[in-house]
Amino acid sequence: MLTVDFARLGLGAGDRVLDLGCGGGRHAFEAHRRGASVVAVDRSPAEATGCARLMAAMRAAGEASSVALGTALTADGLALPFPDGAFDRVVAAEVLEHVVDDARAMAELARVLRPGGTLAVTVPRWFPERVCWALADDYHAPSVPGGHVRIYRRAQLAGRLRTAGLRVAGSHHAHALHVPYWWLRCAVGVGREDVAAVRLYHRFLVWDITRGGRPIRLLERTLNPVLGKSLVLYLEKPSPPAVPVAIAAGKPRQWREEGAGSGLTAAEVAATVGSIAAVQLGDGMIPWFPGGHADPWNHVEAAMALAVGGRRA
Repeated sequence: MLTVDFARLGLGAGDRVLDLGCGGGRHAFEAHRRGASVVAVDRSPAEATGCARLMAAMRAAGEASSVALGTALTADGLALPFPDGAFDRVVAAEVLEHVVDDARAMAELARVLRPGGTLAVTVPRWFPERVCWALADDYHAPSVPGGHVRIYRRAQLAGRLRTAGLRVAGSHHAHALHVPYWWLRCAVGVGREDVAAVRLYHRFLVWDITRGGRPIRLLERTLNPVLGKSLVLYLEKPSPPAVPVAIAAGKPRQWREEGAGSGLTAAEVAATVGSIAAVQLGDGMIPWFPGGHADPWNHVEAAMALAVGGRRA
């Protein structure tokens, strides 16, 4: 069951994808199946380990490209262990409503997304979520450690993401048929999964996910604009203006002087090249980040940067 529309995200084979707060891995698995190299991140070691194992099994079974990388790790979304612009696509599905310092988390999402890259953020929609909070205190924080700490309105979420340097490109709602299920659980007690009505509705949702046909999909698409449980925003990280580069005899030149307008200074180029060279391994391979994995795509891009900066073997 996907919340993010990968066509609207612009996902393509070979893309480098971050799935932040991957949980069970539903978006990571689908991105990997479509040929993307995926890094799934979660605070739970169990979730991250399970996600990594399943992506490895997908490649072994031929369900994902053998040249696409798929890994998972445990990390803090407020201090991601990746360099700036490491990913082409980023997914943060049902994550931000759990984060107290959401501005810092949004800044990290923007930082690791490359200029021109796209991001999908999903959160619970205001009205369905407001009803759940009204019906049950044990649905959200502080009664539930790590639970939902806020309810977003669309304008509020979009405004905070713009402040992080992102541009809103579109939105939609999803999972309308899940709203009555959560209202029912909150009404009878969130932990009361033994109640007959809860069990029956859950059975219907499982059937819908595994075997539901076109009529059910059409019904949900019709209801999503008015009752969709999740709000999905698609965002872009603006690209900076292109800066002409001239290279002669393996050395960079024509970098702008300090204070002479937009673009990179010679000092900034040197610092960037130095940071790349610092993580390069003895055999020449350049990993994504210190101690991280390496892939041909990232290696070639990083090697090109070293060449532009005048460092050639």
